[in-house]
Amino acid sequence: MIKYIIKRFLMIIPVIIGISFLLFSVMELTPGDPARLILGETAAQSDVDALREEMGLNDNFFVRYVNYVVNALKGDFGNSYITGLPVSTEVISKFPATFKLAVTAMLIAVIIGIPIGIISAVKQYTIIDTVSLISSLIMTSMPGFWLGLMLILVFALKLDLFPVTGGDTWMHYVLPSVTLAASTMAILIRMTRSTMLEVIRQDYIRTAKSKGSGESRIIFKHALRNALLPIVTVIGINFAVQLGGSMIIENVFAIPGVGSLMIEAVKMKNTPVVLASVIFVALLGGLVNLAVDILYMYIDPRLRSQYVKG
Repeated sequence: MIKYIIKRFLMIIPVIIGISFLLFSVMELTPGDPARLILGETAAQSDVDALREEMGLNDNFFVRYVNYVVNALKGDFGNSYITGLPVSTEVISKFPATFKLAVTAMLIAVIIGIPIGIISAVKQYTIIDTVSLISSLIMTSMPGFWLGLMLILVFALKLDLFPVTGGDTWMHYVLPSVTLAASTMAILIRMTRSTMLEVIRQDYIRTAKSKGSGESRIIFKHALRNALLPIVTVIGINFAVQLGGSMIIENVFAIPGVGSLMIEAVKMKNTPVVLASVIFVALLGGLVNLAVDILYMYIDPRLRSQYVKG
């Protein structure tokens, strides 16, 4: 098991290197001069040239990339072109807001989506099933920014129940969390319904019914446990995406998270902040996927031998 975890962790490294190289190339090709950005539009060209030389911007592309990777391995991701602060400090300072938003949204999606999916499967072709499927289709179709604006209009401006922007208190996270949870909730409803329908048609479910097992025991002990693997996969993937910073939602509600930081950094061609943010997000995504794979072992003991061998 330990070997498997180490192997999976080592597999994250080439992914991060590939992402960093691609992003470094994209930022290099975008127009704009970091030295001019730091000194301002009114700075003399001689000062800009001197700063470019000091920052190593006149070096070859591959030389600069290798230097960046070497410094990053030492824990130095550079300083922000705008604030002059270490970018690792800026990213870490923004992460708690994104983490609160992602966790709250995922809890809402799981607490509501999975039970509705189970009920929809058990009550197949009833009015409950129809309503749940239509609701999930609507939630999937709605753009996140539009839903967020509608929630602000109704619950913040008209009813004055929640604050509009910011992230100072838990009240600030209610509307953005619901907005972010909507699409994940819709996916969970449909995934739970389809996997439960597939499981409850299996022979061992009919055997359990013939033995007189109660309906709730059959659903939760036999059916749900065997239907959990794809559901956990969906939860893990969506949670990793949300941890990466839901940029649109964070911008709509002005939440100072990683997503907002990345958007501002891209606008200003703040390459160190963009690179550090994306590498941080990629690392989190890899760790979440690893955690999901380990969780598979506890959900389905049949996979334990495969993980041990791997």
